[in-house]
Amino acid sequence: MAPALTTLLLFALGLGTTVTFASSHWLVAWMGLEINTLAILPLMARHHHPRAVEATTKYFLIQVTGAALLLFATCSNAWLTGEWEIKQTGHAYTTTVAMIALTLKLGLAPMHIWLPEVLQGLDLSIGLLLSTWQKLAPLILLVQITPPNSKLLIILGVASTLLAGWAGLNQTQIRKILAYSSIAHLGWMVVVIQYSFTLTLLTLLIYTVMTISAFLVFNMNKSTTINALGISWAKSPAITALTPLILLSLGGLPPLTGFMTKWLILQELTKQGLSPLATLTALSALLSLYFYLRLSYAMTLTMSPNNITGTSPWRLTSSKRTLPTATFTMATLLLLPLTPAITALLTQ
Repeated sequence: MAPALTTLLLFALGLGTTVTFASSHWLVAWMGLEINTLAILPLMARHHHPRAVEATTKYFLIQVTGAALLLFATCSNAWLTGEWEIKQTGHAYTTTVAMIALTLKLGLAPMHIWLPEVLQGLDLSIGLLLSTWQKLAPLILLVQITPPNSKLLIILGVASTLLAGWAGLNQTQIRKILAYSSIAHLGWMVVVIQYSFTLTLLTLLIYTVMTISAFLVFNMNKSTTINALGISWAKSPAITALTPLILLSLGGLPPLTGFMTKWLILQELTKQGLSPLATLTALSALLSLYFYLRLSYAMTLTMSPNNITGTSPWRLTSSKRTLPTATFTMATLLLLPLTPAITALLTQ
């Protein structure tokens, strides 16, 4: 794909999300979501590989279904209440339908089956966009229409953490594991979204930082399966040593950055008198932690037979940019002590 066309599509991708962020009218927000979807489709199919075309087609069908359902909900709301404002979506029926449409776009359980299959057909750079940037616009709309004490979102959030952790246990493809990781983290955000928007924003920010570092590391090593991780030490020993810490941060182990958000979410749920829910959510994190440990074991505690040719790449000069990888890796490992400062910054 030509650089000019790639730049144009990335600009349209940012424009669609910005339009949705800035809009207070449902039709304008819906238009922003559609610009976002249409901009990423050529990027997903840019390699013209059959798997990429298949993943693009699946993504297009799912997003069109979610957009049609959302448009139906907004038109129904305008018919029942006479309002097109996002904040005025007060009817129980239209609010529920709109929430289901947005969770379909986000990939929350039980509407999550499409995300691992789509991510498996994409390269890691576009998969990173799909796992981070594409979550922003639907999530900000979900925040605005969420009613107080919504049991539906709590059920969807807990189901996402449980099902994603359970489904990721027997996966051997790294992209599918990262997809289930995305679903599980999204479940944590949705569980607390109605109690603390600041905490949801903090979780999204930290998740984005951790996911970017994980995708960049796997993209640098060109690793797509667990078996391929066994020769990572021959390509980049330093990255191989740091990657388990990134994965454990995604799993939420202290003293790494990922522990910050899980700790604060469990504390907030306990304050709201939802101790059983907090306990169930904490136990569901153990499922996700298992496949993070599995990746760490395959990468650092196993050694595949290698010949001299296979052990030489780390001695050669690499043309890949390492500054983004180093920056996001350090943020993934060392942001925990800055929790009060980050929380205060987001609260202002």
